[in-house]
Amino acid sequence: MNYSAELKKFVTSQYVYSAIRITLATVLPCLVLAHFGILKEYFLFPLGTSFVALTDQPGPFIRRRNALTFAIVCFVLVALIASLVMNVKVLVLLEIIVFGMFFSLIGVYGQRLAAVGSLSLVVLAIFIDGHLTGSNIYKSLLIFTAGCVWFLLIFLIVTTIQPYKLASQMIGENYLQLAEFLKIKANYYQKNPDFNKLTTQVIAKQIEIKNLQEETRETVFKTRTIVNESTTTSRLLMLMFLNSMDLHEKLMTSESDYQKLQQSFEDSMILVNIHDYLNLLSEEITNIGISLQIGTRAKPMFDLELELKNLNYIYFDLRNKQITPDNFENFMILRQILMRINEITKEINEIYKVFSQNVKLAKSLSTGLDLKKFMPNEEKLNFKVLKNNISLSSSQFRHAIRITTALLIGYIFSLFQLLPIGHTYWILITITAILKPAYSITKQRNRLRLYGTIVGATIAYIILHFIDINAVLFTILLLSMILCFSLLKGRYFWAVLFMTIYVFLSFNFLSPGKIDIIFTDRIVDTIIAGIIAFLVSYIVLPVWEHTQNLDLMKKSAASNLIYFQSVISKFLQDDFDIEDYKVKRKNAIISLANLSDNFQRMISEPKNQQKKLEVVHQFVATSHLITAYTASLSQYSKSERKYPEIDAESWSRKIESEMQQTSTLLNGEKVNEALIMESRLEPEDSSIEDMLLKRKTEIEENESYDRRDPEKISRLTELKNIHDVLELIYDVAKEQRKVIEKYKSETSIPPQS
Repeated sequence: MNYSAELKKFVTSQYVYSAIRITLATVLPCLVLAHFGILKEYFLFPLGTSFVALTDQPGPFIRRRNALTFAIVCFVLVALIASLVMNVKVLVLLEIIVFGMFFSLIGVYGQRLAAVGSLSLVVLAIFIDGHLTGSNIYKSLLIFTAGCVWFLLIFLIVTTIQPYKLASQMIGENYLQLAEFLKIKANYYQKNPDFNKLTTQVIAKQIEIKNLQEETRETVFKTRTIVNESTTTSRLLMLMFLNSMDLHEKLMTSESDYQKLQQSFEDSMILVNIHDYLNLLSEEITNIGISLQIGTRAKPMFDLELELKNLNYIYFDLRNKQITPDNFENFMILRQILMRINEITKEINEIYKVFSQNVKLAKSLSTGLDLKKFMPNEEKLNFKVLKNNISLSSSQFRHAIRITTALLIGYIFSLFQLLPIGHTYWILITITAILKPAYSITKQRNRLRLYGTIVGATIAYIILHFIDINAVLFTILLLSMILCFSLLKGRYFWAVLFMTIYVFLSFNFLSPGKIDIIFTDRIVDTIIAGIIAFLVSYIVLPVWEHTQNLDLMKKSAASNLIYFQSVISKFLQDDFDIEDYKVKRKNAIISLANLSDNFQRMISEPKNQQKKLEVVHQFVATSHLITAYTASLSQYSKSERKYPEIDAESWSRKIESEMQQTSTLLNGEKVNEALIMESRLEPEDSSIEDMLLKRKTEIEENESYDRRDPEKISRLTELKNIHDVLELIYDVAKEQRKVIEKYKSETSIPPQS
């Protein structure tokens, strides 16, 4: 592992940048307040700042600003009502029900408002018993409000000074994820690879890439300064993001029959050489990503032209020494793989050129795309959407009932004082943090929260026991805050660990000498909250992932069919709508990732809820292959060359019939006999077979040619590869149809309404 690159990736990421901004916005007022000796009195100021900061999700400036403003309004309103009714227990219970339901339900409008809702419930927990407000409620509320508004001002100042920073970092992260994706793909070429493990890793990485692409697409396409401004930076960033999408597709096209490849070349080092070269490409993509995150121009790390030349030399040398009529087709497959690698190399070199692009070239850049078609779908902010989700058929409504129930149980439990609990609001905060719409995420967070709290509390206890120098403690507090906010999205255990440390240190600065009490309360409250969250998530209206499988399989099957039709259309007619193709490619990748993500969550659920696990796994695997093979075929669709030797019409009808049969079965309908007959068509690609026989005869008669031009590929190799890819798509589509036939025989698929 390149530890230097890994450290740079982390340090230059949007998460660290955001964490430093949040930490400074929170800590600087603390230093001023501490200087005047009033920090304890004004503690709600930095608390408000940190709460509003945590609702700031990546995205366009307008959406972020509006969400922060809405968060401030919600926080102040919740704090006011909670402070006024805290002594009337009946009203407190009613307050928990109303706020619990409302702030959980607004999650239907997307992750941004879901974050506002979750933090609003945390604010409720803080103010619910007046523990931190003191006797003067209105003064406390004013201080809290000022702290909330303070972060909004910081946000407006920073985004004005650096309008492109977030977009640049997010695009950079796209490249870093693509580099990791290529590293996984490279491992297929190492000696004795674990194919099942690698396939799982590929699918998991596809989910990450899809989620990040969606977030980045919204940020880039909806940010006015990025899309419309005629500045060099805005145009180059747009080009870099679009190039990352095309690079992703090229990386997907490297899908091959790896097991056959390993068997064919197990006595040679050529596959290991390919593995090593792909890792070099991965390092170059990482370099591009890090440079984008920093905001500097990237320069190539290696001489890719020389490295690729050496790789091609090894291939041609092996080919000329070992080619025979029997292994001839294996060398054709390998040659095609090298051509794809050549295309990826060209794409990376092209991206490096973008970095050194002059202003004139940048200003001439035009995507020619209708960007609105690529925007993610999202619910509009109207009451009708909220009203339609007030039903037990809505997973968000069920989640709202669960979280409200858990908060009520947590609050009532704290009233009885069965255990010596000193900070009852920690129970409610922990419940809000742990309990998520998906059972699998709740289960995972519950475990990580407990482990992180115990380890973090232990470390904090040791630090406070042995260190009494305030400057050192303050430095540790700062680092803990930065690391907590940096890791909150991707490394929850570590985020909780560092959060626990900085919470302990903060309380120690406010009330020195109470470390034993804080230690006990924090762990006890976390355990209580974890038990409540687990029981409620399992018992109260759970939504199991297997209930989502059918709809997601329908969408994936339909999207793959449309994607294939778009790609094969170039073989059937001359015109090829690149914009329409890219939209359909995007939809296919999103549908596949959503299905895969749902399957991954299902694995973490109780065994009795993992319905038809093996069948769903097979469907996910075949869907992934269909998408990847279709991406491979698309490289020829975008070419200007014609391939009349391919019986494209028959292949189109044959493959589409299999895919349509799958969709028909998923919709609970009977398969039309005409579709079955279409799938039995035999494409007339006989001319390719004749060309293969002729070439084999030439080899047998020692008429082998020492062609060493890596830029050129024989017509026969291209035709054979197109034929093989079409055959692979058909075979996988047929296998998927059989999987669904088995699925249908084992369960009752309701007919489509």
